[in-house]
Amino acid sequence: MAMIARRSKSSVPLLHEVLFSGHPLPCSYTQRQTYVDVYMKWKKDSFFDSIDTIHRSVQLKPLIALKNCIVSSSPNDYCIPISVISKKGLELGIPIKVARFLRLYPSVFEEFTGPNYNLPWFKLTQRAIELDREEREVYLKFKDDIILRLKKLILMSGREQMLPLKIIQGLQWYLGLPDEFLRKPEDNLDGCFRVVEIEDGLKGLAINVDGSERLLSVMQMNAMKRGVYSGVDGEAIEFPLYPSKGLRLKRKIADWFDEFQKFPYVSPYEDFSDLDPNSDIAEKRVVGVLHELLSLFVEHAAERKRLLCLRKYLGLPQKVHKAFERHPHIFNLSLMNKTCTAILKEAYCDRGAIEEHPLAKVRKRYIKLMKESEGILKRKRFNNRPIDQGDSNIKDLDCTDDEDKKFTT
Repeated sequence: MAMIARRSKSSVPLLHEVLFSGHPLPCSYTQRQTYVDVYMKWKKDSFFDSIDTIHRSVQLKPLIALKNCIVSSSPNDYCIPISVISKKGLELGIPIKVARFLRLYPSVFEEFTGPNYNLPWFKLTQRAIELDREEREVYLKFKDDIILRLKKLILMSGREQMLPLKIIQGLQWYLGLPDEFLRKPEDNLDGCFRVVEIEDGLKGLAINVDGSERLLSVMQMNAMKRGVYSGVDGEAIEFPLYPSKGLRLKRKIADWFDEFQKFPYVSPYEDFSDLDPNSDIAEKRVVGVLHELLSLFVEHAAERKRLLCLRKYLGLPQKVHKAFERHPHIFNLSLMNKTCTAILKEAYCDRGAIEEHPLAKVRKRYIKLMKESEGILKRKRFNNRPIDQGDSNIKDLDCTDDEDKKFTT
């Protein structure tokens, strides 16, 4: 990996030059560098590019949104006419025609002829119904854990202890929050939360906690388990490193990083207002915030651009996205699905270090069910049976010849 240290030069003329000469010597400059100035190129890691639970979320997210729409519209029969949902593609995050998307996953959505006018209807398969019930049981059984993750996100906002509801909704998929949690937060969240009015008529979600209770980050808890952290302010905690194959740091940069690890660890839940934003300690806090943030998410990963909206509220620098690049032993950047996804390496290289999200296993089962659709469609093509048009006697009002064919599983 090619790495470059950006140098900031400050002119310091020698006393002799100041007194006796108007022309400074070439050697009369000092150079100062910090780890924040380090720049390194991105390197691909095939292991992290092959994690289905991360990269199939592009298809899984609209699939679950569509499943929830069917369940809420018909909680007893789990079926719906295409006319009810054909115009909700944008709302549900479906990039192609809704009917085509439904037919891509026959293991989840079963098509049949409706009672009137031979219009297509879709219903959940029995296995999809069972997974939906299992998902709802997880929400009930682990409600406290899911709410705690939301609390931690809000508490990272510093003294305000508030985040706009719009931003939380944008991170809803990563946090594993069910739809109803944010539709009526007063009814579904505990008494610590309250809805507040913020600027421009927007609403925010604030939290009240007992100031005497200290909240520990994943880094602090793991360091205590290892016996290398006593909980005293100003102690250094070293980030666990997981180098990718072929990723080597130049000697000078490796030395800088060793010094970086020795700086005090600033918890994401502590006051950071006194920190110099251009210092290495502030950089270590930024890395700690990103580490803690990804540890709260279901897949311990997120699209990098989705995290930029948190800069103002979590006290992150303008170019916070560069922190992922400067610390390739802690984070991995994947360019799958035509987007940049930040992944916390520790969650996948040391399974016992970070607690698995309660919803993770359910999403894995959804993905397994989605994969079965690929086999079903292949068998249909082998038998020369039409896939997109369904039964010949069904009139499809939502399928045209110029549909987008690029969205595939």
